[in-house]
Amino acid sequence: MTRVVGLTGGIGSGKSTVAAMLRALGATIVDADRIVHELQAPGQPVLERMVEVFGREILDAAGALDRKSLGAVVFNDAAALKQLGLIVHPAVGAEMLRQVNAARDAASPLAVADIPLLYEGRRVGRDTATMVGVDGVILAWVPVEIQLVRTMERDACSEEEARARIRAQLPIDEKRELA
Repeated sequence: MTRVVGLTGGIGSGKSTVAAMLRALGATIVDADRIVHELQAPGQPVLERMVEVFGREILDAAGALDRKSLGAVVFNDAAALKQLGLIVHPAVGAEMLRQVNAARDAASPLAVADIPLLYEGRRVGRDTATMVGVDGVILAWVPVEIQLVRTMERDACSEEEARARIRAQLPIDEKRELA
C-alpha cells in the first residue's frame, strides 16, 4: 500500500531540497510546480486562459509565459492572484491526482505530493491534499529572514518583490502551527 504525504513550505523554505532527499530515498515525487510549468507551456489551455484574463503582456517575445511579468501583476493584487488560482489550481489538482494514482497503481511505498500552497488552497476551497488523499503533511520551515534572502537570490528580484511574494502566501509560522 502506498503512503501519500503532502510536502509544503513557504517560498525559499527549502522544500525542493527536502523533495530531492525523499526522492533519493525512493519516494515518488508529484511536483505541483513542475506540473504548473507544463500546464503553462505555449499552446496549453491553461496558458491561453491566463492570456485572456491578464493580457499578452504576460508573454515573452516567443509566446512563452514571462513569469516575472505575471508576478508583477498578481503578487501586488489579491484579486488578480485569486483569479490566477481559479485558472491554474483545478488543472494542477487533476494532474496531481492522476500522478498520485499512478504511484498507487505502481505500489510505490511513498508518494510525496509536493504542494507549495497546500494550506492556502484549503482556505479557498482548492484542497488538493484532500483530493489526492494525503496521510500526513511535511513542512519545510525556515525563518522569514532566510526566505527573503533565498527568494531574492533565486529569483533575482528586489527585496520588495521578494517580500510581496512572501506576503502572498500564508505566513510560514502559521503553516508551522498547522503541520
